[in-house]
Amino acid sequence: MKPIIFDVDTGIDDAMAMAYALNSPELEVLGFTTCFGNVPVVESTRNTLAVLEKLNRRIPVFEGAGQTLVRGKKKKYPKHVHGEDGLGNTLQFEPTIKASKGNASDFIIEQVKSRPHEITVIAVGPLTNIAMAIKKAPKIMSLVKEVVIMGGAVNVQGNVTPYAEANIVSDPEAADHVFSSGLPITLVGLDVTLQTYLLKSKLDEWRATGKESARFLAEMTDYYMKAYEISHPGLGGCALHDPLAVGVAIDSSFVSAEMMNIKVVTEGEETGRTIGQQVSGPGIRVCTKVQADRFVKHFLERVI
Repeated sequence: MKPIIFDVDTGIDDAMAMAYALNSPELEVLGFTTCFGNVPVVESTRNTLAVLEKLNRRIPVFEGAGQTLVRGKKKKYPKHVHGEDGLGNTLQFEPTIKASKGNASDFIIEQVKSRPHEITVIAVGPLTNIAMAIKKAPKIMSLVKEVVIMGGAVNVQGNVTPYAEANIVSDPEAADHVFSSGLPITLVGLDVTLQTYLLKSKLDEWRATGKESARFLAEMTDYYMKAYEISHPGLGGCALHDPLAVGVAIDSSFVSAEMMNIKVVTEGEETGRTIGQQVSGPGIRVCTKVQADRFVKHFLERVI
C-alpha cells in the first residue's frame, strides 16, 4: 500500500475524491489535512469529518491554513458551485467525530520525517499547507516520495479567469513557492481534468444501490452538475478534477506527462497563471494527456 496524506478544501469533488481514495486498496490514507479554498477552513474541516462519517471511516483530520501565505483571508468563495455548505446544501447534520489536535503542516512534517521516501501527498486545494510545511522544515523536500497536485492550467484556459485555475489563484504565492521548491511534483491540471466526465445518469445508479453514502454523494454531485450546466450547457455531467489526482496517485499510467519548470504569475491581470517551460532534466511532471474512459471506469468501480 502507498501511504498518503490527503490535503483537501472539502467541497463536492473533494468528497468524491475522498471516497475514491478510501475505497482503493492501493492507498493507505494516513490522514487528511484541511485548507481554505472551496469554503473557509473551519467548514472544510467540518465537511471532511462529515464525509468520513457518512463513509463510516475514522481517519485523522488536521485543520490547516485559514488564509493565504501573504494576502490574508480569501474574500470570495464559490457558493454557486459548491453550495452554501460546500457540499451542495446536503449537510443536514453536524459530524460527531472531531478533528485531531495539531496543525496540518506540522502533521505533514512529522509523517514525512517518520517515513522518509515513502509518503505521497495528494493536494487538491490551495497549496498553503504544503508551502507552510516547506517553510517550517525545508529539509523535508528530499524526504517526500511524491506530491500529486490538482491545480493549474498550463496549456488551456483557466476556470476562474481566462488565465487561472481555482486552486492556484486562491494562493498564487504558495503555489509558486511549492513549484520552485524542488519537490517531486506531478501536476494534474485542467489540461487533463477537463477531459474526464461523470455523466448525470450515473447518479441514479448510485441512488439505486440503497447505500446512504451513495445517496449523499449523488445529491451533492447533482448540485455540482447543475452549476456545470450553467457554465457548460449541454455537458450533462461534471468534470472529475480532484478524483483524477487520486487516480494518478493510484496508477500513473492513466496520464502521460511532460517535464517542465512551472512559474506562477503573482501580479496583475494574469495572477494565478501557471506558465510551463519544457526541460530535458529535472522538473515538474505536468500531465498533458489522459486515458479518460479507463480512468472514469476505474473511478466508478471504486467510488461507492
